[in-house]
Amino acid sequence: MEHPTKATITRPGSGLETLEPRLRGVLPAELYAPVWLHPDSDGLHRVFVHLRTLLRILYDQMPSHVADNPPPASATRHEWQTGTLMFTDLAGFTPFIEANASGGWEGTEVVQRVLNRYLASMIDVFGHAGGNLLEFTGDALLVRFAADDRGDDTRRAVNAALRMQRAMDEFRVIETPAGTSSFGMRVGIHVGQFLAADVGTPRRRDHVLFGEAVRATKAAEGAGVVGRVCLTAEAARVAGDRFHVEAGNDGHFLVIDDLDEQELGFYDLNPQQRRLRAPVMLDRSVPALLEEIERSLDLVEPLATYMPRPLLEVMVETAQDRRIPVEMSEPVVMFVKLEGFDTNLETADETEIAARMEAFSGVFARLDAAAAARGGMLRRVTYQATGSDVLVCFGVLNAHSDDARRAADMAMQIPSIVETVVGDMQGRMSAQVGFRVGMASGPVFAAEMGQHMGRREFNLVGDPVNVAARLAAKAGAGEVLVAPELAGQLGDRVPLTSHGKMALKGKSEAVEVFQLG
Repeated sequence: MEHPTKATITRPGSGLETLEPRLRGVLPAELYAPVWLHPDSDGLHRVFVHLRTLLRILYDQMPSHVADNPPPASATRHEWQTGTLMFTDLAGFTPFIEANASGGWEGTEVVQRVLNRYLASMIDVFGHAGGNLLEFTGDALLVRFAADDRGDDTRRAVNAALRMQRAMDEFRVIETPAGTSSFGMRVGIHVGQFLAADVGTPRRRDHVLFGEAVRATKAAEGAGVVGRVCLTAEAARVAGDRFHVEAGNDGHFLVIDDLDEQELGFYDLNPQQRRLRAPVMLDRSVPALLEEIERSLDLVEPLATYMPRPLLEVMVETAQDRRIPVEMSEPVVMFVKLEGFDTNLETADETEIAARMEAFSGVFARLDAAAAARGGMLRRVTYQATGSDVLVCFGVLNAHSDDARRAADMAMQIPSIVETVVGDMQGRMSAQVGFRVGMASGPVFAAEMGQHMGRREFNLVGDPVNVAARLAAKAGAGEVLVAPELAGQLGDRVPLTSHGKMALKGKSEAVEVFQLG
């Protein structure tokens, strides 16, 4: 019996073959398949339009100075920058989420609508003063006012902060089906020099700030008062007699808002403009389309590396709607606090700084790989008063029935990850680095937050985010602390021992905490 001869189907040459490997990860499935099968001009034009839309989405997800000038694919970079930093924190938002969490999708929509109204209002105010939003951390914001030739970055920051506090009048009383809520805001401002670095690998990067100036800004927010603007001594000195101040907590100063509307104004002379130079298609012939698709990929790919893979996949599939679906889920949230990388950074020489950034980049890359291998997502590095916190979540955008176990398994790999990187740097870096970990689980609101069709980020807010961050801050060197709800989910599947009861900010009573490992 004769067997049929194997055959291969050869597609007519279209020029798409050379671009196909680059398109796999950035085209939605229902666009990729028909275009690959029939790469005519109409299909290729749909690819071009999709890439242009995706570029806009990615651009809005990150600081404009990063999006406008990403590092080359094979390089990491760091540089000292000067300017004024602002931290804000929203008081009252966690109880607001908890009150509306039981309202199903209606409650979820209320949370998103109110949060986005608040964020859009604040972004608009400081944007007109030249503020560049570096990140959302829960409901908190970190904003940079870059130094310029006029030397008025601190004045612009304080002006913006006062206007932001006035804009909070809109949020003093929020009526929802779940009841009445009230928000307030603390603002901290510091001026100085900080190290900005793009860390990671060509597969995954993040933009991180290091240095005493970042910690001082966060400390100013913590020492502040709801409804007021708090300055460090250095910021108060630079602001000079432009603003009246009074003594605050721990050597800080509170700005007295005694300016009338004309004195405070609204627009500054140096607004922060986000100008994306998107590709434009004039010639719709197949060769011209392929050329523009390649140019679009050159713009999209560097920005895509700043997104974790699960988030990028959702962005690709929902690009046409320009909206990531909102989630109210109960994930595991983990904060990995990395310490020592920026200790006395201001006095270190360039060789030491480069070694520390290489080491931090290595830890970040390995943590990202450890999370991805277990179905989790390293969202980003956040900026805290005591160091850099790496936010990881399991069960957001990619839920599994055993996310608690997956997260615990990753946490138990962290000691070897840090040890491996430090060992690789032996003799090249003098800094003593370490880690602390906090883990929690429970209801979390996960959505795009910020301006509609403007600066926004996919973010997580909710009590587990706060609890995990506070446990990481309270953990001892090398410890992994686990909140009681998560410990109950893990049971006897992992080694857990009681760490005793611990008082946590926002909790009326001390809670029993467990240690992993």
